[in-house]
Amino acid sequence: MTTYKAPLRDMRFLMEDVLDYNRHYASLPGCEEVNLDLANVILEEASKFSEEVVAPLNAVGDQEGCHMSEDGEVTTPAGFKEAYQQYIEGGWPALDQPERYGGQDLPMSIGMPVREMNGTANWSWSMYPGLSHGAMETIDEHGSEEQKETFMEPLVSGRWTGTMCLTEAHCGTDLGLLKTKAEPLADGTYRITGSKIFISSGEHDLAENIVHIVLARLPDSPPGTKGISLFIVPKFIPNDDGSVGDRNGVRCGALEHKMGIHGNSTCVLNFDGATGYLLGEINKGLNHMFTFMNFARLGTGLQGLAHSELAFQNSLAYARDRLQMRSLSGPKNPGGPADPIVVHPDVRRMLLTQKAFAEGGRALIYYASAQGDILTRARDPEARKNANEVLNLLTPIIKAFLTETGFESANLGMQCFGGHGYISEWGVEQNVRDARIAMLYEGTTGIQALDLLGRKVLGTRGKALDPVTSFILDFCKQARRRKEIRPYVKKLVRLTRQWRSLTRKIGFAAMKNRDAVGAASVDYIMFSGYLLLGVAWAASARAAYKRLEQGTKEEAFYRSKIQTADFYFAKILPRTTSLLQTMLAGPESLMTIDEEHFAF
Repeated sequence: MTTYKAPLRDMRFLMEDVLDYNRHYASLPGCEEVNLDLANVILEEASKFSEEVVAPLNAVGDQEGCHMSEDGEVTTPAGFKEAYQQYIEGGWPALDQPERYGGQDLPMSIGMPVREMNGTANWSWSMYPGLSHGAMETIDEHGSEEQKETFMEPLVSGRWTGTMCLTEAHCGTDLGLLKTKAEPLADGTYRITGSKIFISSGEHDLAENIVHIVLARLPDSPPGTKGISLFIVPKFIPNDDGSVGDRNGVRCGALEHKMGIHGNSTCVLNFDGATGYLLGEINKGLNHMFTFMNFARLGTGLQGLAHSELAFQNSLAYARDRLQMRSLSGPKNPGGPADPIVVHPDVRRMLLTQKAFAEGGRALIYYASAQGDILTRARDPEARKNANEVLNLLTPIIKAFLTETGFESANLGMQCFGGHGYISEWGVEQNVRDARIAMLYEGTTGIQALDLLGRKVLGTRGKALDPVTSFILDFCKQARRRKEIRPYVKKLVRLTRQWRSLTRKIGFAAMKNRDAVGAASVDYIMFSGYLLLGVAWAASARAAYKRLEQGTKEEAFYRSKIQTADFYFAKILPRTTSLLQTMLAGPESLMTIDEEHFAF
């Protein structure tokens, strides 16, 4: 089985040295008493819970899975329910939720590392409370006062959990084809009828109620995405006093048989005349659901980081202990029968790739969560506007890029273990299986890429890039003062300018052939991710040089940051060169082949 140790030192490095959270919190209304001392205390306690309570259940959940009774009730793996109860008793669900609903009103940037630790320790378990955050955000933003009064406090406390119900068997990502019906009733409620599939945490025994956020179509609504509305459909109808009442007409029809995340109850949910409450405006459901989707996409990016971190920790421990062959440059363990594999260049390539993706990805997500703080808390409208524009661009990149690199890291973990990685004893193959879903749900990599390039970048004639590219160039202007990282800065400036120019080239190509966008989009989003990760590593190296210059007892830690940055710029960032070529190659090699020529 895998082991997990919360990377508190790296978290503190980002929060203190790279992103300067103390200054960040001092600029936010309502955060006058928030600082890194408080954050460190919270993260220390959260690390104990993730390491001691959640991590030991990771293999248990994978081996046992969930169980469904004949009447559609689902039981989670042994220990999951008790761990969730401890989570509630510790007040963790309320950490970064609004005080008016019983939350602790701490910034998102403190809640995100807590979710990271639980997710890395046991992604299947962490999904049960994790999906509630999106449900809360959606109800808080679009719900009526009565709905907020009914649903928010139980969700914030963790007594109830939330889900997102979008997908149907016939439509997948194309939600304009959904068939779930919402029939208006005289009392102002709606009768919801239809089936949803792939619903994570859709039915379980952890909480006393489950609040489903459901997309459905009214009888007289227009076809396509313009005719979709959003509804709250609870498992149990709440009583007037807030207690749980009668069972609603929604039940689990089946548990999905999955490649991974066995400990999470991914369900087929059947809505059989279930009582639903309209959330927001009629026919605006898809717009409202993006509140949930955007949060979920960042959460899925966090999953990519989690799999990179778990792969790196376990690969490193194994590589230090596993003896095999002699170093080509001479024995490094002359007293033993062979050298530890950590001395071999290819093993180091794999370890450093995992480290670069995990620690660089953490920097990206922590930066994004700080932008989330600004978006929700800043008084300055211009600051909120800029944060919103930055997050709109970063969200699909973080989701797609970090899940792709998370799966790459998990695969490299198996490669480090060799044959031992392929058997279940070590837990490495579980990490690969669990990681694979992250590139699929909340929109596949291809969907995220089309959203980024087609809708956000080309749809704004490239203006969506401006806040981020301006930030990168401003960073480079400041960073070049430190001569040690000028080689990094030179590459980042060149790539940022190429990012802008290739956007124009793809845009012009798309005017002649719209397939040019789809043909380039995945390469475009990966190029964007590698560039942004380069900025993260340049910022980390700059902070490390500064600490070394000031004097520190942790010289090895800061040297490691610089050496990993060197590796990233030498061995990983050059991937952008081939992506530049494939992006501009056009769609012809993809689209000219006749369909029948695909046949065997």
